[in-house]
Amino acid sequence: MPQRDRKHRAGLWGRLRGYFLAGLLVVAPVGITFWLCWIVLKFIDTRVTPLIPHTYNPNTYLPFDIPGLGLVIFLVVLTIIGALTRLLLGRWIVHGGEHLLSRMPVVRSVYSATKQIVETVLAHQSDAFRQAVLFEYPRRGSWAIGFVTGRTSGEVQNVTEDEVVNVFLPTTPNPTSGYLLFLPRRELVALSMSVEDAIKMIISGGIVTPPDKRPVAQQEIKLVTSADGEKRTIGDDAPDAGTPDKADKETVDAD
Repeated sequence: MPQRDRKHRAGLWGRLRGYFLAGLLVVAPVGITFWLCWIVLKFIDTRVTPLIPHTYNPNTYLPFDIPGLGLVIFLVVLTIIGALTRLLLGRWIVHGGEHLLSRMPVVRSVYSATKQIVETVLAHQSDAFRQAVLFEYPRRGSWAIGFVTGRTSGEVQNVTEDEVVNVFLPTTPNPTSGYLLFLPRRELVALSMSVEDAIKMIISGGIVTPPDKRPVAQQEIKLVTSADGEKRTIGDDAPDAGTPDKADKETVDAD
């Protein structure tokens, strides 16, 4: 009887632990998402709401603060600014501000770089981060996932014999930081996984691995040979980023 009771308690404890983990897997992603959204909401509210005049601030007449008021005001102001820039007066103000910033020694460098990055990322025709690629880093036989951000041009391409492309190598678990690499196109392996799946894999440290959605026949084809010292591991017949299909080629060749 005692041995049977111990087995029963062990089985009950195992089931309870399984239920707890199942509930954690369901609640944790939702809870973390709402928590991050709440942090962003409070961050904007604490900085925008105090800028509202005391007379026009609804929080003045209520016993509690309205959550999201700062975010709403922030979005309204951005919309008004966007509408003004489309008018002649707004364009004149913007150009005048840009001319003023361009005359400041340190500020002009930061402003011009930031403006170019924002325009590139938000442009409807932007091809940035549309293709995930696999390449050897930081040594032969060690592989990393990066994102093609465009075709290399200017002095960097002119001093290089190989045709190189710009590749952003994000860090784990924060993909907003990373390294800009200029890699030969022939040494890149174009991946069929989406950019979103690749980012999930990077953020999770490999815990979340997207399934291979390619046909079974393609899955059996090895694009990379075994590592052997400094010998190249990408075969000559491998469809790397140097010889991608039509869709991938349009992305890699994007200016």
